[in-house]
Formats: sequence, structure tokens, C-alpha cells
Amino acid sequence: MSRTETILIVDDEPNYRLIMGELLEAEGYEVIQAESGRVAYELFVEHGRVDLVLTDMTMPDGGGIELLVKVKEKSPEVPVILLTAHGTIERAVEAMKEGAFDYLTKPCRNSEILRAVSKALEVSRLAQQNKELQEALSERHSFGNIIGKSKPMLELYQYLEKVSPTRANVLITGESGTGKELVAQAIHYNSPRSERSLVVVNCSALSESLLESELFGYEKGAFTGAVATRIGRFEMAHEGTLFLDEIGEIGASSQVKLLRVLQERTIERVGAGRPIKVDVRVVAATNRDLKKEVAEGRFREDLFYRLNVVHLRLPPLRERLDDLPLLIDFFLEKLRQGEEKSTLHPETRRLLYAHSWPGNIRELENVIERGVVLSQGQEIQPEDLPEELRKLPEPIAIVPSEPPSFSHEGGPGVSPRAGYGANNGLGANAGFNHNGSPEDAPRGWGSKPTEAMEAVEEKAWTRELLTALPSGIPLVVALDALEEGLIRRALAQGEGVQSRAAEILGLKRNVFKYKWDKYLDQEPTVIAGVLAEKTPEALDLVTAIEELEKAMLREALRLSQGAMSRAADILGLKKNLMTYKLKKYPNLLASVRE
Repeated sequence: MSRTETILIVDDEPNYRLIMGELLEAEGYEVIQAESGRVAYELFVEHGRVDLVLTDMTMPDGGGIELLVKVKEKSPEVPVILLTAHGTIERAVEAMKEGAFDYLTKPCRNSEILRAVSKALEVSRLAQQNKELQEALSERHSFGNIIGKSKPMLELYQYLEKVSPTRANVLITGESGTGKELVAQAIHYNSPRSERSLVVVNCSALSESLLESELFGYEKGAFTGAVATRIGRFEMAHEGTLFLDEIGEIGASSQVKLLRVLQERTIERVGAGRPIKVDVRVVAATNRDLKKEVAEGRFREDLFYRLNVVHLRLPPLRERLDDLPLLIDFFLEKLRQGEEKSTLHPETRRLLYAHSWPGNIRELENVIERGVVLSQGQEIQPEDLPEELRKLPEPIAIVPSEPPSFSHEGGPGVSPRAGYGANNGLGANAGFNHNGSPEDAPRGWGSKPTEAMEAVEEKAWTRELLTALPSGIPLVVALDALEEGLIRRALAQGEGVQSRAAEILGLKRNVFKYKWDKYLDQEPTVIAGVLAEKTPEALDLVTAIEELEKAMLREALRLSQGAMSRAADILGLKKNLMTYKLKKYPNLLASVRE
């Protein structure tokens, strides 16, 4: 049902306000009244949504033109009709110059007033709709619509704030599915060119000859089938932004022509001999390493530098897993069925968090959508996930410990006597088999450090962690176990208060809560407690996990004599994920091979 429109009547004569109010209320309008310009403006501000102001011209405490100016300064879209018993041409011209919608002379016929009010409100409705559309468009493409609060994303926001208002060309790089087009939209809609067109070209979808026609257009008769002149994407984007997606896919001929356009700011349609001036900001994106492409001769160096005035790298999802809870919640809300939003089973959350996400945010959205569909809007179970997400190693067998306690914050904590940091009867060199029982003669990860390991390990405590790990334990399971142990230890140290535990681990409260929710319904595992016992208390969670990851990578490479595929098998990793992890620690492979 449509909202009742509100009219503010302003007049210092009470009888006139009364008569005018009854007339308009009888037409179905909501009416508010004021006896002066000063009071009227206060009501206008307080009410928050006035659709029309109908005001007398002359009043003792702030006249109609003064009120008109104030209303237009605050809400330019609200029409104002002025009335006076002393109408002159000069006063009418003055009122119209200040933005009055209409000017009526008292006494006015009811039909005259209603006709003016109807026209003014029609304009008001259109103006309000336009304002709401503009606000929605701005919000849709604002930086706030790019989901993420991790450190890489905060750095990206800072760059976007600086770059968007400028004329500089921008090169966006990142893996497929990281949201490059979304960033291009944010740059355009937060720039002075936002009222002009954002034109998108997917360079990989067109052959070189078609790409030239798309970018520059063609004249009638330029080639067989050119039955009419067609303008190209550069002309469509004049005074706006051209987004060239997958720029790394264009051929040598197109690179030459694109370089000329960027240098001279002119284009030539196919089949025409005259240049056409264009004012276009170019934002390009690619999932290729253009520096490598330049070095290998597949991409022009001069074009690269023309495009790469500002470089924005979008991190893959695996580098910003702290954003995973926000992204999951965003997609669950987006895919809400009816009034009920789907929820995730705790084991489903664990599986999502353990996945490497090679398809990045696009893959995550598809996984969540699949889960919502299969769960029919209820709790998404592990079996609702794709098979590749469910193929994670089985968790280590658990040994019951003391039951969890509850913090004063109302959230679950653990008892300070849960056993972390206490003597649990396990020696420093004890390992565990897959049933969680101690072994006296462990092998693999549980083996005694060799001279080769001593040479590549940097920290004594990580050697102790390797000694304590069960033979053949996958990397992801070991890291989860350490995370669980450190979280439970921090909760014990913080006496079950989550905010204290988060501070101990160097995490934000919401990130800690998300991580703790993964282990909330599980009994503490023995291996998690042992790993936590051997990890220095001064370390934050991220550093501790990275150090264990490096240590396990080193040892796997040592055991495989530097063969990455074999090391990946030892760690239970896919080959591409092993390559990524070694890029995180560039000196690791060299230190092992030496």
C-alpha cells in the first residue's frame, strides 16, 4: 500500500490554516501546520518526510521566501508553493528564481489549490524515486558492498578511496572469482564519472577481428555484413569508464591499436579515415601475471605501463579466511527463502573453513546456493555440500576431558582445569596413532629430529610439535588441532571469557567467536592439548599456525628430497595448493635443497 503524502501548511492566520487543512485532508493527504517560517522549518526537519510545503509569503517570524531557501538547501527535491495576498510580478519572479514550484495569489479557489498541489506532488514523487534510485545505486557500488574486514581488504579499501576520484587508469589483478568486476564498478560509481556510462568488454570472449569492431566501431560498408554504421565501446564510454576484462587475452594487433588510443585519446572506426576524440577512463582486469607475459614477449611493455598506472591486487579467498563468516552470512541472507534464513551445521562450517577455495568467492556463492536448495532453507548439513568439500581427512579420535563451562558473557567457555598446560602423562617425544592412543616408537611426523631437520628448522618449539604429531597426519588436520588447542588454552587462561581469550590470541572478538563455534560441540582432542602445551604462550594464533605450517612443509620437502608432488602427497594436499603454500614462504624450498 502506498504511503500517505504529507503537506506542510504555513500561515500566521489560524483560520486560513484550518480551512486549507480541511480541504487537503478531505483529499486524503496528511497535513501538519505551522504559524511561522521558523516553526515550519523546525517541523520540516523533525518530521523527516514532508512531500510538499504550502506557505504564506509574508509572516512576522520568517517569511515564505526565507523558508523556501532553507527547505531547498536541505531537500532540493521537495516542491514549495507560495501564497500571498499581495502578489506582484516582481515577487513572483523572485520566488521562482529561488526554486518555488508555483506562486498563487490569495484568495485562491479550491480547485486552483488542488490542481497546483496535485502537480507539485507528482513532481515530488518522481524526484523522490530518483533520489532513492541514486542512493540505491550508490550503495550497491560503494566500497561497503565489497564484503570483507580482513587486513588485505582494509588495505584495498584505502587504495579505492584514493584512486576512485582520479582520472588514472587502473589494472586489477587476481584469480578468477575474486570479484574484479565488482571492484571496477566500485571505482566507477565512486568517481566523478559516475553519472556517465560504465561499459564492460570481456576481451576473452571475442576473436581479435571482432574485438576491434567492438572497441572502435565500424562504418557502413566497411566489410561484408556492415549494413549500418555502429559506434564502438570507446564511444559508448565517452566521459565515462571502460572496463576491459581479461585484458591479458588480447592479441598483438589489438594491443597496438589499444596503445594508440590510450596515448592519443582518439579512435578510428573500422572503414573510416577520420579520428574521433574520446575521453575515457580505462579499468582493466586479468588473472594472468602481466609482468611475466611482458618478459616472455606476449604482452607489450608500453601498453602494460599505460594500463598499470595504479595496480590493485585482489587477494584469493584462502588469503582472507577471516572474511569467510561475513561472506557466508551475506550469501545466506541473499539466498533467503521466504522469511527464514538458512543456518549451517557446525560440521558444515568446519568443512567450509578447511576448503582451499580454488574458485574463490564465486565458488563459495555456488556452494552456499547449493546448500540452501538441498536443505530447503533449513540447516545446511555436510551432505548438502559438493563431494570435493566432504573429502577432508577424518578428525583425530577424541578422548573425553572435563565438560565445557560457560562464561559470564553468556557464551560457552572451558573450565580453567581443562588440562592444557598440565601434566597429562605424555612425554615430549610421545606420538599418537590414528586412534588417539600413545605410541612408544612413533614414526614419520613423530620421529626424532634428524640432523637434516635441525638444519632447516628455525624454532625449537616447532620441532617439538613435529615430534608430537601422529604419523601421516594431513597438514589441514594438524593445523586445525593446533588452532583448537590454542583456543581452548586461551579460554582457560581467560577464565572462559571470550573477549579475554580473543585478546590473548590477537584476534577480533567476532573472528574468535567464529573459530570457537567450530569446536563448541566437540569434546577436546588429546592431540590439540599436547600441541597447545608445546606452543609458547606469547604467540598469537596466526603466527603459531604459520610456524607449524612452515615446519611441516619443510619436513615434507626434506622427506621427499625437494619433490613438490611427493611432499604434497605426504601432507595430504592437492598439487596446486602445495604450489600456493610454497609461494607464501618463498625461501622454504631453497633452504631444504641446500
